[in-house]
Amino acid sequence: MLIGILQTGQSPDPLRAEAGDYPDMFETLLAGRGLRFRRYHVEGDDFPERVDACEGWLITGSRHGAYEEHAFIPRLEGFLREAYAAGVPIVGICFGHQILAQALGGTVARAPEGWVVGPQDYDFGGETLTLNAWHRDQVTRLPPGARVTARNDQCAYAALAYGDSAMSVQAHPEFSDAFVEGLMRTRGPGLVPEPLMAAARARLGQPNSAAAIADRIARFFTQPRPTRA
Repeated sequence: MLIGILQTGQSPDPLRAEAGDYPDMFETLLAGRGLRFRRYHVEGDDFPERVDACEGWLITGSRHGAYEEHAFIPRLEGFLREAYAAGVPIVGICFGHQILAQALGGTVARAPEGWVVGPQDYDFGGETLTLNAWHRDQVTRLPPGARVTARNDQCAYAALAYGDSAMSVQAHPEFSDAFVEGLMRTRGPGLVPEPLMAAARARLGQPNSAAAIADRIARFFTQPRPTRA
C-alpha cells in the first residue's frame, strides 16, 4: 500500500544528520508492515497533484501552529477536506492531528496546560500506552464526526477517530528517546520550563508503546473499506 507522507516541518538542523528528518522517522516506525512511501514536502509547497495519487496520507508534525498564517496551511486544509470526502484514509500526528481537526471544523489553540514533553501515559479506552510528546498546542474543540480514542489529564483529545476515514494522535510515536533528548537540548532551553524537561529526562529509557501505535496505524491504513462510487 502506497502512503503519501505530507511533511509539514523539518527536524532541527543539529539533529537531522543523526536522526533524519520527519519522513525518515515515520518510515522507520512503520517498517515491515506492508507499506510503501512517497514524500511530499508540503511546507515547501510540494503538494500531490490529486488526493488519489497515493492510497493513504500521513501528516507529520511541525514547529508551526495550525492557526498560524503560512501559505501551505490553507492549501493543506483544502487537500485534507477533499481527501476525507473522497474516502482516502488519513493519519495525522501532532501538528497533523491538529491540522486535520481544524480542517474538518475543529479548533486548535495554545493549551492552558502549557508544554507537554517527553514520555506521557495515555488512556486508550482502558489500555495505558506510553508515548513521547512535544507540544503546547492542542485540539480544543472537536470537529463534527470525531470520536475521542485517547486522553490524559494534560490532553483531553489525545487521539481521535473519524469512522474508518481518518485517525490522529497528538503524541509522537515516531520520536525516539534520543531525539526527544536532542529536542530538549536544542529547542527546549528558554522555551520549555526546566522542571518539565527534568521530569521528561527522568522517564527516558523506560518502556514505550510506539510499536503498538505503529501497528494501529498500519491496521488502519490496510483495513478493507467499501468502494466509493
